[in-house]
Order: sequence, then structure tokens, then C-alpha cells
Amino acid sequence: MVTLSGAHTIGISHCSSFSSSFSDRLNPSTSDMDPTLMSSLREQCKSDTGNDNTVVQDIKTPNKVDNKYYKNVLSHEVLFNSNAALMTADDTSAAVRASADDNGVWEEKFKAAMVRMAAIEVKNSVNGEIRRTCGF
Repeated sequence: MVTLSGAHTIGISHCSSFSSSFSDRLNPSTSDMDPTLMSSLREQCKSDTGNDNTVVQDIKTPNKVDNKYYKNVLSHEVLFNSNAALMTADDTSAAVRASADDNGVWEEKFKAAMVRMAAIEVKNSVNGEIRRTCGF
């Protein structure tokens, strides 16, 4: 899962995905997020109209698939609790550090993981669960 979480190196997220009552990464009393990023996200997520604004998932290289996501994890510059949680166990934090240190290693692992995932059978309403909201 550490390798696949690297997919957060590209793409956008709705602010509600990380700043809701369920998972408030923008609360300084409960979050380990970098204060500068937290401040920036608070500004980007403000909405006078009730819109659920979007932000990039990787603040360093938002349009490039690379290992900078792992460097962001190390510096507490990630959006999701699941990203931050990678540093809470010795085995996952070691994997984060290894991926941050060597882009080529992460890229090869990511390619292999995506191929393995492609072999998983597609679920449908008969043999699986189709969610309209995947946030929980």
C-alpha cells in the first residue's frame, strides 16, 4: 500500500476530503500538517458560495508522476490522514524513506503494483459493492 499511495503524486482533491468533521487535517490542534501548507490550504479551501474547492495533491510537482510525494510525507506536506499515517509504523516509514530516496526504485515498484492491480477482477453489483461515495 505504501507504493500505491504514491499515486497521490498527481491529481486534485476536494477540500472536503481532508477538512471535514470526519478527518480534519486543517485543525492545528489535531494535525501534524506543516503549518505553512495548512495556512495555504485554508485559503484555497475558503468558499463563500459553499463550493467544495479543489487543490493539488502534490504541492511540489503537481503535474508529474514522481517520488516527490514521499518527500512530502516526510515533511508533513500531505493532505490525507492515510498519507500521514504512513509514518506511524516502522515498516511503512522505512518504505516511505526508501521511496523518497530513489525515484527509480519507486517507479519500478509502482509499475509492478499497477500491473498486479489490473489483474484483479472487476467487481459489479452481483459480486461486489459499488459505492457512490468512496470516502468511507
